[in-house]
Amino acid sequence: MAFPETRAPRRLAVIATGLATAALAFTSIGVTAQDEVTLRSNYSDPTPEKTLQEVLAYCTEQTGYPVKVNTIQHEDYQDQFSQALQADPEDILAWFAGFRMQYFADQGLFSPISDVWDEIGDNYNEAYRIASTGLDGEQYFVPVSNYPWVVNYRKSVWDENGWVPPTTIEELEAIGDDALAKGIVPIAFADKQNWPAMGWFDILNMRQNGYKYHVDLMAGNESWTDDRTKAVFEVWRDLMPYMQAGALSRDWPEAAQAVLNGDAAMMLIGTFYGDQIPVYAGEDATEEELAALYDDYGFFAFPTLGTDFDAELAVDAPIDGFVLGPDPDNPEGAKAILACLASGPAQDIYHQTSPTWVPPANDADQTAFNSIQLQASEVISQAGGIAQFLDRDTRPEFSQPAAMGAFIKEFIGDPEQDLDAYLQRIQDFWDTLPPL
Repeated sequence: MAFPETRAPRRLAVIATGLATAALAFTSIGVTAQDEVTLRSNYSDPTPEKTLQEVLAYCTEQTGYPVKVNTIQHEDYQDQFSQALQADPEDILAWFAGFRMQYFADQGLFSPISDVWDEIGDNYNEAYRIASTGLDGEQYFVPVSNYPWVVNYRKSVWDENGWVPPTTIEELEAIGDDALAKGIVPIAFADKQNWPAMGWFDILNMRQNGYKYHVDLMAGNESWTDDRTKAVFEVWRDLMPYMQAGALSRDWPEAAQAVLNGDAAMMLIGTFYGDQIPVYAGEDATEEELAALYDDYGFFAFPTLGTDFDAELAVDAPIDGFVLGPDPDNPEGAKAILACLASGPAQDIYHQTSPTWVPPANDADQTAFNSIQLQASEVISQAGGIAQFLDRDTRPEFSQPAAMGAFIKEFIGDPEQDLDAYLQRIQDFWDTLPPL
């Protein structure tokens, strides 16, 4: 991979020529307060925050509408989101595709943007349109980025040990046995933040029971006490001896560093795992050293379990993007900005700073894709079902840390417990929730 094309912040030439002008327009364009578009953002880390400003500067140049951003800490964003919608929210809000979008849209807390999709629809494949559509058939969401959940590893470590990416669970377990014999942790694992282990449930459920069952379970149309759900936890229990101990006190960057250090063989998580490569390299790393580390980054789709649903190759591929608030002060300007965010040039600006995420727009400059982005795109395109992630595919009261987050932590802490009783407690909690 040619690293200079992936390192932040590199820009496509056609965009770079206008960025200085765009930045000026973003801050000083001569417009009234009524022309201003407000946007609520969860891009709180320094690089994503700066990048969003650059994207919005480009869109201001294209549309004439300046954007005022209200940035909320990423960790607090979802917890505060419902309250924000009930108050006086911004015109545009960062959010996610899937049921979590449909849930709020169904309550009238997002405004439909089907008219925007009449303009941008040809720039997305049908899967993205479906992921952006509410229960009423209207579109409510503009995708700007996504990434697959895959098994991440270092190629050099695997070459040294004679391992090749497994295609079956038996092959994965054989690698795990060999790793244990060599004093290497087979699978890096973390769940301090409540959500990483949810990805394990998602992929095992889709491999064991299929994409449709997974989606129906998340929506409450299947029971947690079903034998099919129990089978997921039985498979997971069999894999626990290969998984890094102490997961409940470890955050995901620590687990990723174990793989990068060669202390662990692999890790199931989104390709944003690659964002830890510069951290591992350190501030003094040269471009050549970083390029070598990115070239050493490999990943593969989770192996088959020997079920009727293996061929689906379903995958978590969360889609990030933006929605229109319930009562925007500037609906015309907000829709113009949303349409711009759906364009390839806008998404190219963002994805040049993150070489492990994939722009969904059809007119994104794929010639600028690095090998990681190309492989990630292939994993997504081959998937027969694309889930958004557990906390996005179900209702918010169920996925919160005190609910499903706590239940999964309970299983991790005691995988040998009575699964029937455990799953009954989950179903009992679901049954306490008000009807949708």
